[in-house]
Amino acid sequence: MFPDKVYGASTRVIGDPARTALLLPGRGYNPARPLLHLARKVLLSHDWTVQEIWWDVPGTLDQAAAPGWVAEQTRLALAAEEAPTVLLVGKSLGTLAAPLAAERGLPAVWITPLLHIEDVSSALTATDAPTLLIGGTADPSWPAGAADRTGLEYLELPGADHGLEVRGDAIGSAEFLVRVTAAMEAFVGGLSR
Repeated sequence: MFPDKVYGASTRVIGDPARTALLLPGRGYNPARPLLHLARKVLLSHDWTVQEIWWDVPGTLDQAAAPGWVAEQTRLALAAEEAPTVLLVGKSLGTLAAPLAAERGLPAVWITPLLHIEDVSSALTATDAPTLLIGGTADPSWPAGAADRTGLEYLELPGADHGLEVRGDAIGSAEFLVRVTAAMEAFVGGLSR
């Protein structure tokens, strides 16, 4: 059941008007999928306003154009917000907003960040804002040691792929969801009001 104030086909839930979290999806990973759905649940339990972003990624969007496209979509979403505190929560493609978050000093949770892309890893290394990285050792976007080199807080799941799942292991995959949710709960709970 959703809270009383739900807008736009359950894409925005109103909590504290001074704190808004934007959920930035992946290319094929929308806000209804488990990792972003659980991020939403964590944020709502801490009374954040949550705005789900449901973008329609152009089929012709290539790797070279993707960072600019994601940055523009994120800028548009940020421009629509009035809250003094904004948190970004992104999955995969959505983590291409990391340079924009670093530039604006926005706190963030990056799920399966594209650490193999220099602009993303450089932005994460440069940010001063509270940031949580979550990835798996079987994900090519999470090169060995890359999260550690950022100096940021991170959760690394052994054997997890880009969906933070273990192939052929439903129980192990579900256990990873619990660990990710606990990490997000601790991180969001630690952000000052």
